[in-house]
Amino acid sequence: MSNVHQQYAQKRVTAADAVAMIHDGETIVVPTGVGEPPTLLNALSDRRHDLRDVVVSQILPLRKYNYIDEGTSHNVRHDAYFYGGATRPGGQAGWIDFLPAYFSELPMLIDRGLTPADVVVSMASPMDAHGYFSLSLAPDYTMAAVRRARVILLEVNPNVPFAYGDCHVHVSQVSGIVESDEPLFEVGLPKIGAVQEAIGKYVADLIEDGSTLQIGYGGIPDAVVMQLQHKRDLGIHTEMIGDGILSLIESGAVTNRRKTFMPGKTVATFALGSNRLYRHLDRNPALEMHPVDFTNDPYNAARNDKLCAINATLQIDLLGQCGSESLGHVPYSGTGGQVDFVRAANRSNGGRAFIVLPSTAKNDTVSRIAPVLSPGTHITTSKNDVNYVVTEFGVAQLRGKTAKQRAEALIGIAHPDFRGELREAAKKMNLF
Repeated sequence: MSNVHQQYAQKRVTAADAVAMIHDGETIVVPTGVGEPPTLLNALSDRRHDLRDVVVSQILPLRKYNYIDEGTSHNVRHDAYFYGGATRPGGQAGWIDFLPAYFSELPMLIDRGLTPADVVVSMASPMDAHGYFSLSLAPDYTMAAVRRARVILLEVNPNVPFAYGDCHVHVSQVSGIVESDEPLFEVGLPKIGAVQEAIGKYVADLIEDGSTLQIGYGGIPDAVVMQLQHKRDLGIHTEMIGDGILSLIESGAVTNRRKTFMPGKTVATFALGSNRLYRHLDRNPALEMHPVDFTNDPYNAARNDKLCAINATLQIDLLGQCGSESLGHVPYSGTGGQVDFVRAANRSNGGRAFIVLPSTAKNDTVSRIAPVLSPGTHITTSKNDVNYVVTEFGVAQLRGKTAKQRAEALIGIAHPDFRGELREAAKKMNLF
């Protein structure tokens, strides 16, 4: 038996024994989305009554584990880097806290000890002949946590792909290995309606052949993707790779040939999609998974000419300030990578940053374009960064425009039912 296989055998433990290595007061870092290890997190949930002041930090948990429980939050509590469906109710009720931060800067916060990382728990591919596991599903901030952590626990699953890039951990770094073989969590494409389709067409018409894409999550970004299959020589440099991007690769629209940074490579920091997507990641030399301080660094991403960033918001005011992560003061999601890629696209030669949103909410009773943001709204993309804003009624290009020109352009793409009252409000604000 080789040395790496001996180490593997020595470190293979039960899930209960693995989570027994976690101490009171420690912070556990969990990867984004599908990178979360269900066997280990279920074992942590079972042990939570024996622990005190343990914190779990993660972006976008996909499952409602038993540790996500107000009654035992003094034992194990969740601190969100970004809320998902499992943690949003607790965040809105106040017993789950959140960390305001750009996605690209989470590794730096961990590296500098500004946010703790004592334990890492992660899904991992089977070990290769050289003793390396691939954290292919989400190297994001997890690789920084691996550098800092006292304990690294891996859930090794044959369904996890072995991807290339900076996403590998050696068996010598690992404290405990738990084996599982359950299917990976799959996320289908969002439902797309007429509004999303109309927005998608406006954006797709502005994306040129040879552009490099960053696609956010949601119905509108995926509606854009579905209307790009006739384009030529697109590239991908993104944070999330999903089935929408995979469809562009499979259609031949994405070749990565004309990328000016990492040509020939699809680049991402986490995967969220179907098993077909996860198979695509496996030992694919045309795809690399990297930490988020590499993928989302505006300097790196902007090295791609014609970088097009497509991200959604919840509300925008007449100056162009975007509230993408809260409903008034009530948290909804998180900062994520929107600003990272808006700034990257603004710096890119020929780049375009798109903020997309339906014109209304609540069955057309509320305009998402507002004179001012709702009180307490967490501003995500600032008025100085926003460029193209797209609704189902058209495109407003804001960068380089005055406050009055911005108000006029945004009212022009608001729902017709609200344009009159928006004009009246703009007059009172001396914007007309």
